[in-house]
This record gives sequence, structure tokens and C-alpha cells, in this order.
Amino acid sequence: MPKPYPKEFRDDVVAVARKGEAPLNQIAKDFGISEGCLSNWLKKADVEDGHRPGVTEKQSVEVRELKKRNRLLEQENEVLRRAAAYLSQANLPGK
Repeated sequence: MPKPYPKEFRDDVVAVARKGEAPLNQIAKDFGISEGCLSNWLKKADVEDGHRPGVTEKQSVEVRELKKRNRLLEQENEVLRRAAAYLSQANLPGK
């Protein structure tokens, strides 16, 4: 997988493309990227700016962190459930 371009570079390319002074294929060629890559960057920029519906980068990071936290809490809950079951078995009369 190729190394991602720096954010500043992507922002500059998107700004040039939004000016509309040249066709997208020419802009992509001038910057040494594919037209599909430029199209994807424009779509992501539209989502980030609120011009198009979708999940922003900030929202996706938050969801990822929440899922990680949820997984950890579920594991802790399972450990506590097993410990409670073990301790309740140890306290039964006759053992």
C-alpha cells in the first residue's frame, strides 16, 4: 500500500481543484496523482466541510475509540461475572 500524502498537500490540491480553473484530470496529472484519488479527496473534503452528508474524520475516530472502550468494558464485565460465579461456588455449604 502506498504511503499516504501529507494532509497539507491534499488540502492544497483540493483548494486548486475547487477553484475550477482547470479540468480535474489536468489538475491530477499536474500534481502527480490519479484522477480517482483527487475525486476521493474532493468527496472527503465536502463531507468534512458539511457540503455533503457522511461521517467526518472526527466522528469516525470517536466511534473507533468508543468501540474500543466498549470491548474493554465487556471483557472486564466477563471477568467479574466469572469471579462472582467462582466465589459463589466456593461459599456453598458442604464444601
